[in-house]
Amino acid sequence: MSRAEMADPVEPVRPVSPLWTLGLLRNELVTTFRRWRTLALLAVLAGVPVLVGIAVKIETGDGASHGGGGGGPAFISQITNNGLFLVFTALAATLPFFLPMAIGVVAGDAIAGEAASGTLRYLLVAPAGRSRLLLTKYATVVIFCLAATLVVAVSALTVGALLFPLGDLTTISGTQISFAEGLGRALLIALAVAASLIGVAALGLFVSTMTSSGIAAMATTVGLLITVQILDQIPQLHALQPYFFSHYWLSFADLMREPVYWDDLTKNLGLQALYAAVFGSAAWARFTAKDITA
Repeated sequence: MSRAEMADPVEPVRPVSPLWTLGLLRNELVTTFRRWRTLALLAVLAGVPVLVGIAVKIETGDGASHGGGGGGPAFISQITNNGLFLVFTALAATLPFFLPMAIGVVAGDAIAGEAASGTLRYLLVAPAGRSRLLLTKYATVVIFCLAATLVVAVSALTVGALLFPLGDLTTISGTQISFAEGLGRALLIALAVAASLIGVAALGLFVSTMTSSGIAAMATTVGLLITVQILDQIPQLHALQPYFFSHYWLSFADLMREPVYWDDLTKNLGLQALYAAVFGSAAWARFTAKDITA
């Protein structure tokens, strides 16, 4: 294959069966979840609820018998009354940094990592073509978003059940709901958190198409995540903050109200869809025109 052919952004028309595309996605998922880096990230995410649960148990061990909560935030103090609240607390603790960092690492390495290892050119020889390969990479990162979120939620639920009582729980609005309904709310919250990360996934994928260094793409993506969240805390930028992808991340707490407040939740989902569309399109435009020489 000549350099001119590799640089040509126009893809030939190739008949690709849906089964072949599903096979490509399966291979990408197996490759991603078998990497030691991915397993280490999931292990760290699973460990956060363990640390939070143990810390709350130690902190409230003496005060709980006297009706005290250690003076901590009301949301955290609810854990001692119902271990299911550890799920909400753990997701709130991991969402600002740990979860998006893990997504940034996986997304940043999606294309750049293949280029750095020299395997990207061989992937493009397959009948999928650049567009399908990029879409498969993005689907893999989105699935990782869901998997990472569920790892946090399941770990938190397990630790909460072991360290604290379970049962009916009190919503933020002060009403009582059954434990089964509480589990349903926890699942909805996990899905909302996973959906909150699809914008980060598209951003990381776009950065990954801009360089042939996986480390550089991962570092750039994580750096952008930190920068945006710092800017989101500066009062003078209040007019711009509703457009930052992290601004409505904690809106999932509204799912613990009765009735549920949907305004910020829908704004968050709409904003993530916008980021996914913009940076997904930018990644496609960059990748289809990129000169793959290694």
